[in-house]
Amino acid sequence: MHDHLIVGGGIIGLLTARYLSQAGANVTLLERHQIGRESSWAGGGILSPLYPWRYAEPVNALARWSQQHYRTLADELQADTGIDPEWIQSGLLILDRDETSRATAWAATAGARLDIIDHDTLARIEPAVGEPPESGLLFPEFAQVRNPCLLKALRQDVQARGVRIIESAEVSHLLHENGRIGGVATADGSSIAAERVIIACGAWSASLLRELGQAIDITPVRGQMLLYRGKPGLLKHVVLHRGHYAIPRRDGRLLFGSTLEDVGFDKTVTEQARHELEHAAQALIPALAEIPLERHWAGLRPASPNGIPYIGAHPQIEGLYINAGHFRNGVVMAPASAHLLVDLLLGRRPVLDPTPFALDTHASAA
Repeated sequence: MHDHLIVGGGIIGLLTARYLSQAGANVTLLERHQIGRESSWAGGGILSPLYPWRYAEPVNALARWSQQHYRTLADELQADTGIDPEWIQSGLLILDRDETSRATAWAATAGARLDIIDHDTLARIEPAVGEPPESGLLFPEFAQVRNPCLLKALRQDVQARGVRIIESAEVSHLLHENGRIGGVATADGSSIAAERVIIACGAWSASLLRELGQAIDITPVRGQMLLYRGKPGLLKHVVLHRGHYAIPRRDGRLLFGSTLEDVGFDKTVTEQARHELEHAAQALIPALAEIPLERHWAGLRPASPNGIPYIGAHPQIEGLYINAGHFRNGVVMAPASAHLLVDLLLGRRPVLDPTPFALDTHASAA
């Protein structure tokens, strides 16, 4: 019998395992394929919602708490594992002029530093941008992480803490009796008993809970990304324009994304999306026309209503918990989401008010 069984090996599951093991809990983590190779790996690692003022306050509350703790988390992981998650305070530069009034109002309320940058300053600080607008919005304190490195560090960290990881273990359904969770059954016909089960498998979470009569609104949304093999210094900031973003990595690679596609559980990359992304990338940064395109991939974001994740206990099945539905902001919200759930699991004072994330709250709002 396992004490805590986590279903899902992305950043949410790994951080939940980390915080539980730090508290002395016995933890097993199941992953349907490979640890950290789904949505957590496929995204960009920007540690902010792209346009924070477009999101509900619960999303920004999770993001703010995480932003305050991410550098410490990255430093601890590097010290303990030797793997650098590449936390970089690169800032977020937004080139959409029509967002200025909303951004300014949000920044004043949220206490976020916002600099209004004029055309000449934009051309000076980001000369690779093709046609700088008359002004831009710079959030200089926002940061990024290199999410594949972060996931590798987290895996090594939790294993060193005694967390048991089982890969290629697809959960087919949940085992429960008399209103109490008993464990899970896997696709190969085996069963794993557990006192507590935590569903943290992103876009696949809804199907596991549907059989219990608890419909949660989490659906897959495909996002396609490009990776260019550039040289360091092409961009200094994460640049956002008309919904597309360019993310400069420390080694000079540059990510560009992303599409939003309602195609179910289909991770196929398409030529149409590649051409559209290349056109947008080269319009924003003309030098990319001469830089090799290294990779093109897709991931499935777990979309939920208003982007607010489900975090908390199942209302009918004792011992069953969920931490899923983070949509485009799983990486930035992950530390707060995992810490909040572990607080609820262990009966500690929660770091944030859990009410907006409860399954009952989502159901009543629907």
